[in-house]
Amino acid sequence: MTVTIVGAQLGDEGKGGVVDLFGDAADVVVRYQGGDNAGHTVVAGGEEYKLSLVPSGVVRGKTGVLGNGCVVNPETLFEEVDALRERGLDPDVRLAKRAHVILPFHRELDGAEEAAKADSDQEIGTTGRGIGPTYEDKVGRRGVRVGDLLNEDALRERLEYLVDAKRAVYEDIYGFDAEDADGAFDFDAVFEQCLAYADRIREEDLAVNAGDYLADRIADGDEVMLEGAQGTSLDIDHGNFPYVTSSNPTAGYAATGSGLGPTTVGQGEVVGIVKGYLSRVGSGPMPTELDGDLAEYIRDEGGEYGTVTGRPRRVGWLDIPMLRHAARVSGFTGIAINHLDVLAGIDEVKVGHAYERDGETIETLPATTENWDECEPVLKTFDGWAEFDPETVAEEGYEALPSEAQAYVEYVEGELDTPAYVLGVGPGREESIVRQNPFE
Repeated sequence: MTVTIVGAQLGDEGKGGVVDLFGDAADVVVRYQGGDNAGHTVVAGGEEYKLSLVPSGVVRGKTGVLGNGCVVNPETLFEEVDALRERGLDPDVRLAKRAHVILPFHRELDGAEEAAKADSDQEIGTTGRGIGPTYEDKVGRRGVRVGDLLNEDALRERLEYLVDAKRAVYEDIYGFDAEDADGAFDFDAVFEQCLAYADRIREEDLAVNAGDYLADRIADGDEVMLEGAQGTSLDIDHGNFPYVTSSNPTAGYAATGSGLGPTTVGQGEVVGIVKGYLSRVGSGPMPTELDGDLAEYIRDEGGEYGTVTGRPRRVGWLDIPMLRHAARVSGFTGIAINHLDVLAGIDEVKVGHAYERDGETIETLPATTENWDECEPVLKTFDGWAEFDPETVAEEGYEALPSEAQAYVEYVEGELDTPAYVLGVGPGREESIVRQNPFE
């Protein structure tokens, strides 16, 4: 069986915590897209683990697979694995041979492009980790894959073309000096670095044909969890383009990015992860955005600062049209609603129930960013709920949640016609109300 975990908003919904929560029943956890721009925080036994590439399930001792839909920075991977080992864990991580590799010049180009866009206020809010440029090379059929690292002749051939081409873009288009990029555009330096990556991949037997590997695990009776990064409204096809990531966080890509067939993934569960309010990084429309003291309160209570970058996130009320869109695109069979504790103590809690644009009521996300930017939220107001002890509520169950918070949860369930499997009432593994485990 498979369970696919999808961000329903703009990322940062708490996917890592839900993966960890359900992870005890899984044998393998697969990242099917994205790279080390995806921050996942797992809190277990009072310990906090901040991961950006390694699948969240490794905290529970599960096998983690970075699928072919991912772009992989080997340096980040090795650093995270080593850090987990230093903390007493023994992470078992496998790399898809078809996954593309983030190289030093990709990171330099990422920063250069974002700097150029900043002049016209068109910056995306990229982490500068080289994700977009690596996906560009993948689509342009000129990238380097994990399997290429293991073939020295093929690697040399690819890099000879690629390094020269990227140096030209960096200098001639963006106007930077490649000599100042600490060897990122030096063929010999990049080639030697790649050979070092290959040595460790071989030594630790990390590379697999992901589709075959996962199919064999399922055939042996293992349970597989597929973990998306970012969120639906950052999807390259279904998000608010161009303020999106460079891959597909939605459930349809779980098959493509893992090598499993869509009939295999489609027979499992798809759980959409919802934060009880909204947050985002970077530019782009946000009709329910808040400012002032209330925004600061939610930001501080929710720790709304990027796991990877540390940047403060924009915050707003829950956006129901965004969630309706996400539920349709991925076909949620269940949802998790996180951070209900963050909203505790606010007198009135609001949601964007719909939008108004040119006198028309709109109940789902417009297809173009320009139209979305013209939308005004139609707000629905709920009575706020008192602060509560997360561990007590999690232990006693749904009925211990304040009645006002229950009304809020039931409204979201009704609008999405989807049951809430999990309610996050605190940051820790033990601070969630589990109403249904999708593996059971």
